[in-house]
Amino acid sequence: MALKIGNDEKIKQAVVLLQQISDDTTIPRNIRKTTQEAFKVLQAKNLTPGVRAANAISVIDQISQDPNMPPHTRVQLWQVVSTLETVKD
Repeated sequence: MALKIGNDEKIKQAVVLLQQISDDTTIPRNIRKTTQEAFKVLQAKNLTPGVRAANAISVIDQISQDPNMPPHTRVQLWQVVSTLETVKD
C-alpha cells in the first residue's frame, strides 16, 4: 500500500527543490529570480494549498521554455510542477 503524502509535505518538497535552483549561481539570474518568486507564492499562508500550488505552477510556466535554461534545471522544474500538480484542496 502506497504511503499518502499530504499537501504540506508536497509543498515542502517543491520548496526544497526551488531553493536549490535559486541558490545555484550557474543558473541564469532570471531563472533564479522566477524560482524565488514561485518559492514566495508557496509560502503565502493566506491561500489554500491548491491555490498556492496553481499559482506557483503558473509562475514556473513563464520560464519553462527559456532557451538559456540548463537541461538539469528544466528537469528539476518539471519535477516541481509534477509534485505541485498533485496538490488539491
